[in-house]
Amino acid sequence: MKRSRWSLTPQVIEQCAQAVLAVAATTAVLFLVGRPILGEAVIALVLMVPVVWSASRWGQVPGVCAALAGALAFDFLFIPPYYTLTVGSLEGWLVLVIFLAVAIGVVGRIQSGLTRARTAEREAIFMYELSADLAGLRTQSAVAHTLAHHLQRMYQASLVRVVLAPDGTAPGIAAAEPRDAEPSGPPDRVVPIWNAWGMAGEIEIWRDYADLPPEESRLLQNFSLQAAQALERTRLTEAEDRTKGKTAHVAQAN
Repeated sequence: MKRSRWSLTPQVIEQCAQAVLAVAATTAVLFLVGRPILGEAVIALVLMVPVVWSASRWGQVPGVCAALAGALAFDFLFIPPYYTLTVGSLEGWLVLVIFLAVAIGVVGRIQSGLTRARTAEREAIFMYELSADLAGLRTQSAVAHTLAHHLQRMYQASLVRVVLAPDGTAPGIAAAEPRDAEPSGPPDRVVPIWNAWGMAGEIEIWRDYADLPPEESRLLQNFSLQAAQALERTRLTEAEDRTKGKTAHVAQAN
C-alpha cells in the first residue's frame, strides 16, 4: 500500500495556513494599489508569486492551497461583479480558469523538481553509505547480509534476498532482510550480479508499499556493480586468509 503525499498532518495543515496567509497578504497589497492601476493580467501574475513561493518552500499540498486561495481572492476582489464569487462574463471565467490551471501546473512542476532532487540526494547518500560499509568487509557472507540490509532499508521492502554462487555454479550463500520474512510469490525485482567469471549471484526484492525502480535502472545496476566488486575483493581476501592458514599449519607441523 502506498503512502499518500496528500496526508494532512498537523505540520501540513500549518503550512497550508501559512500559504493562505501569504496569498492574503499579497492580495491586500494588490487591493490597496487598486484594480484600475494594475489590471487583471498584472494582478494574476503577482498572485502567482505566493503560489510559487509556497510550493517551493513546503511542497505540493500547501502550493495547491495557495493556488485555490489565490483563485478565490482573484474572483472575489478583481473579477466583476466584485465582492461576490459570481463570475459575470465569459471573459471572467476564462481569466479565472487560466489562472487556476497555470497555478496548479506550476505547483506540479515544482513538486516534480523537488522530488527528483530529493531522490537524487537520497540515492547519493545511500550509495556512499553502502560503499563505505562494503569496503571494510572480509567475507562474501558479510557482503550478502550488508547488501540485503541496505536495500531493504532503502526501499522499505517486505523482503530482500541476496543469493550468491561463490564458485559460479550452485548458490552457496544466501542472506535475507528481514531475516524472519517469508516470500509471497515471485520477487518483484531480480537483479543479477556479474563479475569477470560470469554470474556471481542475484538480488531479489519483494515490494511493500514503496515503488521500486525498473531492473535496468541505473541505481539497481550500481547496486549490482558494488556487490560484484565487493564480492571479488572478499573472494581474494578469503583465498589469502586460507593460504595464510595453510602456511601457518604447515609451519606448526614442522
